[in-house]
Amino acid sequence: MIHVSHLTKKYGATTAVDDISFNIQQGEIVGYLGPNGAGKSTTLKMLVGLLQPTSGEISVAGYNAETELLELKRRIGYVPEEAQLYEHLTLVEHLQLMGRLYEVEEALIAQKIKDLAKLFDMEAQANQRISGFSQGMRQKCLIMSALLHNPDVLFLDEPFTNLDVTTVTLMKTVLQRLAEVGKTILYCTHILEVAETLCPRIMIINAGKLIADAPVQELREQTNQMALNEIFTQLTETTGIDEKTEEAIQIVTENTLDA
Repeated sequence: MIHVSHLTKKYGATTAVDDISFNIQQGEIVGYLGPNGAGKSTTLKMLVGLLQPTSGEISVAGYNAETELLELKRRIGYVPEEAQLYEHLTLVEHLQLMGRLYEVEEALIAQKIKDLAKLFDMEAQANQRISGFSQGMRQKCLIMSALLHNPDVLFLDEPFTNLDVTTVTLMKTVLQRLAEVGKTILYCTHILEVAETLCPRIMIINAGKLIADAPVQELREQTNQMALNEIFTQLTETTGIDEKTEEAIQIVTENTLDA
């Protein structure tokens, strides 16, 4: 469902994504992990058509991102890292707009808005303007917008940001069930605990390069580590945590200036 070949994105002399390739099959949930600035969000923006790659090929749901971008976009749902919402609209108006852009039938739009608002405990806010929403409510709106048109592929960039524990638990179960019915999900995050429980397969990007792509159990065997945070630390060569912790404590608790 998702095919990426030699994908590269450069900004002048800086290479944000460096010649990465991978395939994700229908029904898979794949975690896409990496430190801040590693290239995760840049990758997703290229996959959904928001950024033009410097080079490489992208195919999603059988459609080429360069020659069939509109058809590709019809079949995907996308939750971006930062909320991009029409704040002057109400929740209902925003979801109506999303449904119409995807050419969903009006009666079905109305029913799905009703059902999604109930699912995410947003019925009381359905006719309120988004400008008055909390960060968690905005995130729910983004998720509902991504699910409304029944996409074949979901691209999720830190989708649980600002969500309460109940909604995070619900979303984990929803995503697992969507994969079971054939939806393909690429889940981008730096929260390792969530990825470990949700994603059977993990890809790790570091400094723009794809450094790991395997089932979690295989990564455990390769690194001789059980916890995903330990695997991540080993593969990304993140060292000196203890030393940095002591340095942080010294900085915070220092009460006098050096002479």
